[in-house]
Amino acid sequence: MAGFKEVFERIETKYLLDEMQYRELMKRLEPIAAIDSYGETSILNIYFDTPDYRLIERSLEKPVYKEKLRLRTYKVASDDTNAFIEIKKKYKGIVYKRRINMPYKEAMAYLTEGQKPAQESQISKEIDYFLQYYKGIRPAMAISYDRIAMAGIEDPELRITFDTNIRWRTTDLSLTKGNVGKDILLPGQHLMELKIAGAMSMEIARILDELNIRQTSFSKYGRGYLDYMYSSTAATTEPENKIAAFPRAV
Repeated sequence: MAGFKEVFERIETKYLLDEMQYRELMKRLEPIAAIDSYGETSILNIYFDTPDYRLIERSLEKPVYKEKLRLRTYKVASDDTNAFIEIKKKYKGIVYKRRINMPYKEAMAYLTEGQKPAQESQISKEIDYFLQYYKGIRPAMAISYDRIAMAGIEDPELRITFDTNIRWRTTDLSLTKGNVGKDILLPGQHLMELKIAGAMSMEIARILDELNIRQTSFSKYGRGYLDYMYSSTAATTEPENKIAAFPRAV
């Protein structure tokens, strides 16, 4: 799809802001970055995992290398909505993302029924290997949120995003359902992600320091998984073996 990159390599850092920090930061960013052409979007994801949650369990251990597979749309999906299948890897703090796109219905058939994509590519072969390597991999959790994305005015490689209404669910794993589920953030919180190709600029570092905005470790899927496994509603699912049935995604 024109306008979308297939391959990313960058440093991503995350920050949890309260409402006052968010409002003041947006003012300070006006000379540096502007809201991009997509404006505010709803981002819907299905994360794939093994029946014993091998991928997220390993990710939460903060290893040197970790990887995820997810299906994403940038609006509530219908059968022909453009969808992205992404392999996201992180090695020594550097994020590598490789993705292909196709209609949502075809993407679900590819990932859950083994139907081959209409066009094969190097990235689709990597996804094939991923699906074969992780035995029993299937839809595990839907993560959805509302995002405001900004791009650098002078540095187009600079990307800053703000996510709110981050929610998870393990039922109705369809991206046709919209942004519904259990909230991860507290009211008034914003998750900011700073995505850069190299070192952070001194100007941005100074602004973050002045507003007492500190880097944090935050995984949306990780937070949703921990909430699911250890909340009172999950207490009856025998969390000691950390194995639960996955509902079928559509």
